[in-house]
Amino acid sequence: MKSTIQEIEERFDKDVERFSQLETGQQTTLDATFNMELITEGITRCYPQLRSVLDIGCGAGNYTVKLSQKMSNIDITLLDLSQPMLDKALERVGDVTTGKVNMLKGDFRTADFGTEKYDVIIATAVLHHLRDDHDWETAFKKLFSLLNDGGSIWIFDLVHQTDSDLQQYIYHDLYGKYLVGLKDREYRDHVFAYIEKEDSPRSLMYQLQLLEKVGFKKVDILHKNLCFASFVGFK
Repeated sequence: MKSTIQEIEERFDKDVERFSQLETGQQTTLDATFNMELITEGITRCYPQLRSVLDIGCGAGNYTVKLSQKMSNIDITLLDLSQPMLDKALERVGDVTTGKVNMLKGDFRTADFGTEKYDVIIATAVLHHLRDDHDWETAFKKLFSLLNDGGSIWIFDLVHQTDSDLQQYIYHDLYGKYLVGLKDREYRDHVFAYIEKEDSPRSLMYQLQLLEKVGFKKVDILHKNLCFASFVGFK
């Protein structure tokens, strides 16, 4: 059985410090700081008059802090399951933006956004918590509906290989080696165990095709390194 939403929330409540490192990002993800720069700079290039951003699964706010350092006068809505994460994100983002900062606690799939629409949605290391195909499609449809016309969603996440042999090589062997290098084999096994318990990643192609299926007009890959990828969809 996969983790419940409550179990995921409880784990993140205890892990705020690890998600508050702007200089390193979340180290268990590959190219963490590169993707943070890539996505935030990409947003500034595409939206020089950016007004509103929704950061789902915002954690401690790294991406919106980084974005606000580049564009300080934007309104930001932070959403996360974890109240300690939200409190930290609100504190950090509030220090660098002159725009409004709102926060919502909960699951983006069920959260009530009212009639609010956003120019940009940031979704980093969050969508892998979705479960079956119906859940994925319903979630992508909701995200599409939350964007203004011409808006976009910027995603960085764990992805799965469709071929089992490639999955073994890229994920277990190569990514496993990276995790051992971060600490040791026990740490690798710990990370693999909570991914197995919590996450249900889909392939990059699955997600790109789903973005198009729910209505995104333009879809593009930003970066892929082994089992992590960043990509964008424009409404």
